Amino acid sequence: MKIAILGAGAFGTALGGILADKGYDIDYYDSKVERESLSKVLFDAKYTVLAVPSSAAPYLLPYLPKEKPLIIATKGFLDSHNFTDFTDYMVLSGPGFADDIKAKKETHLTTTDERVIDLFATDYLTFDFTNDKNGVLMCGALKNIYAIYAGYLNLTPGSVQHEKYLTEVAEEMQALLLANNADPATVSLACGLGDLRLTCNFPSRNYEFGQILRENPKARPQKTVEGLTALLKIKRGEIRVPDTALRLKELIILSDEWSF
Repeated sequence: MKIAILGAGAFGTALGGILADKGYDIDYYDSKVERESLSKVLFDAKYTVLAVPSSAAPYLLPYLPKEKPLIIATKGFLDSHNFTDFTDYMVLSGPGFADDIKAKKETHLTTTDERVIDLFATDYLTFDFTNDKNGVLMCGALKNIYAIYAGYLNLTPGSVQHEKYLTEVAEEMQALLLANNADPATVSLACGLGDLRLTCNFPSRNYEFGQILRENPKARPQKTVEGLTALLKIKRGEIRVPDTALRLKELIILSDEWSF
């Protein structure tokens, strides 16, 4: 069975490595690396795995087959409105650094479909499950935003202040999901608290870039920082931000000084 992976970066190739080890026929597409056409990669693929940066995804989505199963492994979407034309899509998210997956370190992720578990589950990669697609997507975007702020505040992982911040943020994320018709309980899964804890720490790009912004508010990222893309979407009003989301509101005001 052929599986098309859109995104030949670290995470896309980590997922592809799992599938290849399990005997699937893998074909990658990445506009910066591959010369093969998108249509050639997609041809005869049973599944499509979306693993490109969220800023690049909207340019690809119109060209993807709407009737074939789509696995969304890209973090940065605040809801599922980008996928309303797809008849069969599922979400894969959670606290998994690509290097850890490639090294076959124990990793626990969240998915919204049992087929993802059948495809990717190994003795080192396990899953929890929810039907809440919007909630999983939101958690994947929000945790990157909050990781930037953790870095900006220079919170030391493991400190009392850091733990207090994670507790406050988890409560805010629950309120955000509730305000946007998602299930607050999703925050308790790997895609929520698990990924939040992993990302508000080294070597997360979002956390590290937050530290850079603390020293230079006009700094621009040298690599993809998904939290900035998600924050821009929130500033454009793509989701409802309740009054109780105080940390997020602080960050929105603060970000007016940033050059992104």
